[in-house]
Amino acid sequence: MSDTGIAELLGGRAFIGHPLKTEMDLFELSRIGLPKKALTNLAHNLNLSIRSMSTLLNITERTIQRKADQELLDVSTSEQLLQIAEVYSRGAEVFGSSANFHAWMESANKALGNRNPMDLLPSRYGAHMILDVIGRIEHGVFS
Repeated sequence: MSDTGIAELLGGRAFIGHPLKTEMDLFELSRIGLPKKALTNLAHNLNLSIRSMSTLLNITERTIQRKADQELLDVSTSEQLLQIAEVYSRGAEVFGSSANFHAWMESANKALGNRNPMDLLPSRYGAHMILDVIGRIEHGVFS
């Protein structure tokens, strides 16, 4: 896990307010809640619309729009946002660039039942499966 990559995707320490050095830091941050601005930064950094982010986060676009930039997201949404950032941070690391990883996320993958990884991302189980495939790719296991 690249904690620095996760923080950068969310807008840096200025937006998340806490250093991310361990998984415990991620856990504690998810319990405090991330500001809406972290969500909009992640959407921008991943070239995703707020509508796409709302689908990934299992919340309505209107819910996102109603929040002020510094207003904290609930625990569930914050945890999902951190999970998405972790997947993209790890993927960009393994694939060499965000663009390469994003293309992979949009392509059917045999190891994921011929589904696009992006379709699995709204679920924590799906995100876990994506991270598992990324790990196998990193270690040269055909996936």
